[in-house]
Amino acid sequence: MPKASEVKKNAAIEHNGKVYLVKDINKLTPSGRAGASLYRMRLYEVATGAKADESFKADEMINTAEFFRRKVMFSYVDGSEYVFMDNEDYTPYSLDKDTIVDELLFITEETEGLQVLIVDGKPVGIELPPSVDLVITETDPSIKGASASARTKPATLSTGLVVQVPEYIASGEKIRINTAEQKFTSRA
Repeated sequence: MPKASEVKKNAAIEHNGKVYLVKDINKLTPSGRAGASLYRMRLYEVATGAKADESFKADEMINTAEFFRRKVMFSYVDGSEYVFMDNEDYTPYSLDKDTIVDELLFITEETEGLQVLIVDGKPVGIELPPSVDLVITETDPSIKGASASARTKPATLSTGLVVQVPEYIASGEKIRINTAEQKFTSRA
């Protein structure tokens, strides 16, 4: 059983007799000498998709739920369902668009390293790789002689994600994005 401070995003936990998926974690540090850190977690119930916000003390023990990860690749869209195919046994896993709306900004047909999270035999979420390569569809023209300085410009990527890129990057280039921070890291 991990402490609340050790729980990571996309972990499956048991709380109040239900299984939840952790979607977001905020650390709150109250001022004062006796103030212990609090971890505010946005949870989604696996069975119903209901949202819950809970706060835990840093040293509070949390039960983790048993879950599995399977390597998958994006296959196709069926209405509001996104279908992912297991890389080993070709099992299709369908996830509702609302469940994975944040992850969709990083997923294309070429995205590798995706994993589906399975709790009680049911797919509940997608885990992204640390970085993905995406193509810039729209940005200001590149500036000749621009250095790799701190000056940046917005760029719209093929999935609709908007990130800041250095001035020397042009439309049509493929770049690498850090999925955790949603930031440009390099050319691909």
